[in-house]
Amino acid sequence: MTTQTHPQPLTERLEPYIAIIGPMVMILAILLFMGAVEPARYFRTSNLNLILLDAALYMPMAMAMTFVITQRGIDLSIGSIAALSGIIMAFMIKQYGFSVYVAVPIAIMLGAVMGLINGLIITRFNVPDLIGTLAMDLVYRGFALVLAKGLVLARFPDFLTDIGRGQIPGFVPIPVLIGTATMIGGYLLLTRSYFGRYTIAIGSNPEAAELTGISVNRHKVFAYVLMGAAAALAGVMLTGKLNAIQATSAPYFNLHVIAAVVVGGTSLFGGRASMIGSFAGVLLLSMMINALVTLRIEFFWQSVASGAVIVGSVALYTWMQKKDRDGAGGIMAALQSPGGQKMLRFSALLIGTLIALFAIGGLTAGDTLPSG
Repeated sequence: MTTQTHPQPLTERLEPYIAIIGPMVMILAILLFMGAVEPARYFRTSNLNLILLDAALYMPMAMAMTFVITQRGIDLSIGSIAALSGIIMAFMIKQYGFSVYVAVPIAIMLGAVMGLINGLIITRFNVPDLIGTLAMDLVYRGFALVLAKGLVLARFPDFLTDIGRGQIPGFVPIPVLIGTATMIGGYLLLTRSYFGRYTIAIGSNPEAAELTGISVNRHKVFAYVLMGAAAALAGVMLTGKLNAIQATSAPYFNLHVIAAVVVGGTSLFGGRASMIGSFAGVLLLSMMINALVTLRIEFFWQSVASGAVIVGSVALYTWMQKKDRDGAGGIMAALQSPGGQKMLRFSALLIGTLIALFAIGGLTAGDTLPSG
């Protein structure tokens, strides 16, 4: 006698991939909208290259931030780490005659040391991640301001500019290779190593992870060391991209990276991670900001759009986690509940706001700026 197995409904099969489906749908929506409004400008090769270069800058940090957030942490100091590492590297090259091949690794190691300091402050002195990294953001930025004294350090060797904006002839830009390599490495680390398993276990339940023999504090420190090194690498890439660095560089790195990771499905409450989702989140934000620039929408409205995406993503994934805890019967059943209906209305409001913002830009895209 054979037992018949009924195939799973489509909604149940798609549930594990919601984290990646969300940003991919938004990416497709941007492509369709820009294809209808500004296809010539948005889809030209030079603009697509700009999108990739912008996304590549955030990929190393998004990779490391995925681990930090998954274990219920946060790091608000990455912009200052990037700036301070870049400043020190620039002084080593410009003022002290260090080879760029020596200065770059030292800068990345200094970033790892700053990440180590963050981790020790959080674990040894029991300072909350948010407060500890926010305070260290001020400290690192202050050191950068003291060292630079208002100077803009510029004109670096070709090796450094290649890291930031170089391109292998007939192939993708070098920064894209670097960023993609870090994301692939992070994916393997998350899915194929004890480090990734411990990260998810700690984020799900730190007390239970401690009882199973995982050194929670030591693991947290390792994640912050990785975060510091990735931020320093981003600082090196930014210096090469601009061929210059100053103490006030990278002011919004933290918000951009956290947004990309959260949009990609990594839970701010820990225990849920998606490295592929973080990769898609980085691409989504770079494409969205580039689209707003293409439509000549002011920088302040770009911030409004980014904030709306963050709020919507956090609300969605928070609701999804509550649905998991309550044991609702799949996505469709949860959507039919009162909470699901509220989430649908809220999502429709945010999507409508973004569409209106893009539409305003599309209607005014043909306007020319006054000359003079």
